[in-house]
Amino acid sequence: MASVSLEQVRKEYPNGHVAVEGASFEVADGERLVLVGPSGCGKSTLLRMIAGLEEISSGALRIGDRVVNDVAPKDRDIAMVFQSYALYPHMSVAENLGFGLSLRRVATAEIRRRVEDAARMLELDKVLDRKPGQLSGGQRQRVALGRALVREPQVFLLDEPLSNLDAKLRAVMRTEIARIHASLGTTMIYVTHDQVEAMTLGQRIAVLLDGKLQQIDTPMALYRDPANLFVATFLGSPAMNILQGRLDLPTGPRLVFNDGSMLDLVGATIPGDWHGRTVKVGLRPEHMVLRDGGGQGTPATVAVVEALGSETFAHLSVAGQASVVRMAGENAMPIVGSAMTLSCDGRHALLFDPENGQRMRG
Repeated sequence: MASVSLEQVRKEYPNGHVAVEGASFEVADGERLVLVGPSGCGKSTLLRMIAGLEEISSGALRIGDRVVNDVAPKDRDIAMVFQSYALYPHMSVAENLGFGLSLRRVATAEIRRRVEDAARMLELDKVLDRKPGQLSGGQRQRVALGRALVREPQVFLLDEPLSNLDAKLRAVMRTEIARIHASLGTTMIYVTHDQVEAMTLGQRIAVLLDGKLQQIDTPMALYRDPANLFVATFLGSPAMNILQGRLDLPTGPRLVFNDGSMLDLVGATIPGDWHGRTVKVGLRPEHMVLRDGGGQGTPATVAVVEALGSETFAHLSVAGQASVVRMAGENAMPIVGSAMTLSCDGRHALLFDPENGQRMRG
């Protein structure tokens, strides 16, 4: 096992496109780090540079104490699991699991031991004689994971390995991967565009956008304390509400909208010299409360209601801006088109600069 360290790692293609710009972070020995971001943000390119499948334009990459910029992939002691299973259809599960070890001329007895251990861990021991075409999607993904496990590498790299599975199976496999990692304690770097996967799998999450690292921290730290608007709205489902208005502090604090309506930010701590500034206020759906119209609060119109059983999401129009409130499932559901009033817990309000999207801190 080993740590992975990146120091100002950059990837620029011959056509001038910069896929990764100055990435610097460390993955601790035994840690499970998730790289997350939208398609094209550079996360897979970054993973491929760690694997040695893409050349590094500049910067330093270390696995353990060794700089591996110019080390061949086969000599980096890593194992990679791709989005496609890439199993050999004519081989049995056991042969697929052990094929890489055979190429490395590992002793037959040792191959058998490692294959049996991986099969037992992944609950594949009853299908070792089957061909990939006889397996379910989840079983094929387990074989792909097992093929990496038997290598016993210092670092596991996983590039969107669950994207071909249905939603129910993805949830099962997320738990499976977390269990495997806890059992092995091996350093793992996992790439996904799915923020739910990132939040549930990452011990820490690195958020990327346009090739640049936006923030790296634990899932809950990112959820509660995002550095900018992109991180705030990318992590969390439904996304954080962002409402723009002007700060009124002498009579508040409150946010005044263009139509003259106001949202009280009771409990928010805002510097007095910010009075009159135009800001974007971020509030999670669970920190907002919806009540019947006529009471105190900000006027809001119900646009869409999503009833999910255990909870309900009410999509609103507030001063012409979209907002979502998370409600307990057993509460009376609002009627689409009805006039309601909205309030919030200002202690959880986050302020962002409307020009550059960066978090405003007093």
